[in-house]
Amino acid sequence: MARNDPKRAAPLGELERSIMEILWQAAAPLSAYDMQDRLPDSGDGSRPRAATTVLTVLSRLERKGFVQRDRAFRPHRYRAAASREEHMANLMHEVLGSSDDRTAVLERFVGQVSPEEAQTLRRLLGGS
Repeated sequence: MARNDPKRAAPLGELERSIMEILWQAAAPLSAYDMQDRLPDSGDGSRPRAATTVLTVLSRLERKGFVQRDRAFRPHRYRAAASREEHMANLMHEVLGSSDDRTAVLERFVGQVSPEEAQTLRRLLGGS
């Protein structure tokens, strides 16, 4: 997949994940300052993260294809390029694709799902 393809499942760091969670939950695009206010404390008793730190992480996420920036506003607004569900599905697909034995991975996965999840899989695959 292309480097800026939002479907690309790249690993996310802790701060990147926190920012993505904020964007996935947001009803509208947010500025870095909006996100700075919503970020959880770092846990080490230090000051809240600087807006420049948030902007740096957003820039990385944009390069990875996870966020889209709207430059029509000042400050710029950001939104997730794909839903959380799309991201998780891409991660699952990437893990599956990295296996030498996809059938074995699928068998183990299906063997660990709940009966309700198994029913959903059957329905989605057309086997009701």
